[in-house]
Amino acid sequence: MIGDNVFYIALSWAAVRSGTPSQAGLVMAVSAVPRALLMLGGGVVADRFGPRRVVIGSDAVRCAAVLTVAALLFVAHPGLWLLALLAVVFGIVDAVFMPAVGALPARVTGRDQLARVQGMRGLAVRFANVVGAPLGGLGVALGGSATAFALAGLLIAVSVPLLISVRMRETPQAGGANTADTADTADTANTADTADTAPAPVEAVGPPGDADGAPARGDASGPHARVPDAEDGAPAVPERPATAWRDLRDGLRYIRGHRVLAPLIVTIALGDLGFVGPLNVGLALLADRRGWGASGMGLVVAAFGAGAGAAALLLAWRGTLPRAGSAGAAALLGGSVAIGALAQVPGVGAAVGVALAIGLLAGLSGALCGALLQTQSDPAYLGRVTAVAGIVSLGLAPLSMPLTAAAIGWWGTGPVFAGSAVVCGLGGVVALAVRDLRRAELPR
Repeated sequence: MIGDNVFYIALSWAAVRSGTPSQAGLVMAVSAVPRALLMLGGGVVADRFGPRRVVIGSDAVRCAAVLTVAALLFVAHPGLWLLALLAVVFGIVDAVFMPAVGALPARVTGRDQLARVQGMRGLAVRFANVVGAPLGGLGVALGGSATAFALAGLLIAVSVPLLISVRMRETPQAGGANTADTADTADTANTADTADTAPAPVEAVGPPGDADGAPARGDASGPHARVPDAEDGAPAVPERPATAWRDLRDGLRYIRGHRVLAPLIVTIALGDLGFVGPLNVGLALLADRRGWGASGMGLVVAAFGAGAGAAALLLAWRGTLPRAGSAGAAALLGGSVAIGALAQVPGVGAAVGVALAIGLLAGLSGALCGALLQTQSDPAYLGRVTAVAGIVSLGLAPLSMPLTAAAIGWWGTGPVFAGSAVVCGLGGVVALAVRDLRRAELPR
């Protein structure tokens, strides 16, 4: 994560130095397009080949790409095309890397520790944001973009052997479905959540899923999936080969038929769509119009980060919170109110207080939603579940930032922040309205 932060500092600086501001903005945004388009396929890859293998391979590709660009920049000035190509490569690799990272915790630790891992990951994100940006700036100051890219590549390189050292747990069996092999835990099992969604085992070979679209326990959705044996001495029906397209359809059916995951993903999507625009480009425009200056904006951003870090620390320390579904919904509603209020405060001091509340409430909601996503998902589907949940926040939400800027230009900060708060609050309403999500608990 620190390497990623250094990378984006280096990329933005190199793009600004090599082209116009609009061209630089295009280079920074171009990675979101392949990420949004390919994220679902990345989830299938993570579940078919195993998150550990995918994370290691994609991290190595990221490292090689960044170091190659650093070497080219040391000896030549190739221009914007190289930076745009690097951004596209990062977007493609991220589309595979991020679902695999989301699926990894369930293969490393028990369900009762997944919420704590989610909190620790939130702390790592905040730490990387605090440390990565100054490191990237230092690299640029010492040797320009090439040095900053080299620093980013070396940091990512350090993470590769650390990932290789990670050892996997045996994938738990669910409903008698096939599980991955445990030597390297080839993570290709496809098991339905029998407590929530799995119907009775299918009796005949046919398309996966039942009349309601929920994946069946005997669904042939992975490389090791099997079809039921024929009865009464009839010859066995040949197994249909599992394909990536079938795995994708099975994953979407699994999510659609799950009484907690389906509304939870809607909640996450609404929260992210209402949050990303105002707290990124919207905050910069708000600080400019209020006359807070760069230092004032920095204080507001720091307050938000402190609140989010405190929420992550709470979850990492406690490991669980009672009534997690209701608590996450309430925190999301409170955070949406604070987002709307941020555009109404006149001074920097009040804005810092509101931003602290946003970070605490939104951070708590995000951590709880992420923990519920981990604990409610069958590990065999977790790559696809993470991909569907992340396609909005990591793929589509960044594309909303130019729309937010344009809307503020037309209507001002107040109405746009209020509209974003409504969208964000709808996520909390959905979570409270759906009984199974409202009553969802984290394992103790």
